[in-house]
Amino acid sequence: MSTTDRTHDLVVWGATGVAGRLVAEHLTDRYTPAQLSLALGGRDERRLEKLASTLTSSQSGWEEIPIEVGDATDPDSLHALADRTEVVCTTVGPYTRYGTPLVEACLATGTDYCDLTGEVTWVREMIDRYHEEAVDAGVRIVHSCGFDSIPADLATLLVQSFAREEFGASCDLVRLYLEDGRGGVSGGTASSIVDVFRAASTDPIARQTLRNPYSLAPRGERDGVDPGAQTLPTMDPLRAVWTAPSPMAVVNERVVRRSNALLDYPWGREFECTEVVPVGGGPGGLVGASAITAGLGLATAAMAVGPIREGVRRFVFPDPGEGPTREQIETGYFTLRALGRGTAIDGPFVVEGRISADRDPGYGATAIMLGEAAMCLVREEVDSPLEGGILTPASGIGEPLADRLRHAGLVVEVGEWDGHRA
Repeated sequence: MSTTDRTHDLVVWGATGVAGRLVAEHLTDRYTPAQLSLALGGRDERRLEKLASTLTSSQSGWEEIPIEVGDATDPDSLHALADRTEVVCTTVGPYTRYGTPLVEACLATGTDYCDLTGEVTWVREMIDRYHEEAVDAGVRIVHSCGFDSIPADLATLLVQSFAREEFGASCDLVRLYLEDGRGGVSGGTASSIVDVFRAASTDPIARQTLRNPYSLAPRGERDGVDPGAQTLPTMDPLRAVWTAPSPMAVVNERVVRRSNALLDYPWGREFECTEVVPVGGGPGGLVGASAITAGLGLATAAMAVGPIREGVRRFVFPDPGEGPTREQIETGYFTLRALGRGTAIDGPFVVEGRISADRDPGYGATAIMLGEAAMCLVREEVDSPLEGGILTPASGIGEPLADRLRHAGLVVEVGEWDGHRA
């Protein structure tokens, strides 16, 4: 554990990468040095100094931003970095390759941690190796604090909290609808996707993680009634529209189920969660849902084949360090809607939640979500019975994150569903 005074409130690790730079820009734009002691971390001192100079010249009030130089493969440098800060916010992926030493450093120094990983196989590894150690150390390791999986996880939490408060009962089913969106992809995200498929092709535990809907639940609790992700075009039971499988369901659904388990099943052990893409009604909706389903199936099958996967990585995906343009980030958007169905003493009810943003979901919006999740940890704005562990946004931070996201410009709403939206 740390025996030193903490120099920083927060270090953005990987600050010169596409996502890390956006997080640093958001934090320095929204907060002042009097509100946040911030440092920029990475392995390239020259690039860090250049970024610090750019931020101090463009953001009012920031006259100096310290830098922390380290190496994701050097445990000693990571330990020293973690020992000097209260919270580490990391964007350095693929986490399967570069994430574990930093988690270990944070556990050793008693430093809270958040990231934006969607690498469900790596999260499963961190749970199995370090959850109990993090509980004992009182360290919050909060994974998936970006587009994977704050909208899905937080929207579910808000819907369930509203249902319990207004109707005295939890929702037995939550349907998550990825309604619309536009955004780009970076080389780092592409590498993470490739690493997940590569792990599944060689590691039986990774394959089991992707097959089992409860694979992120605590040990001994990795089964249940939920059948898992939708695989075929389906007429939605709540909205009467055709839906297709969501490409993000493999991560988001498992994160939501882990939240329920970590919070000691406030939504019940028979709770079901499914994320889908709504398309529309009638024959046209069926055709559209079928096309999305077929495209996703072909992409998944192709990525499971080694030579095709490596070819896509080399010739289709962006190179490491490349990402969407500033215009693409600022003109992107997304909306995720959650409908929760339950039954109270007075009869059935449906609750609606919505989280949306007017910028690229994977970068512009993710930078806000990750940055505000980190601020919740820095300020200890946490509504959770859990003081440590390998946690999710809903179980590790909770509803205070919704307040910060609203104040940062995202739309975060919850209420009783009027049943009129198609």
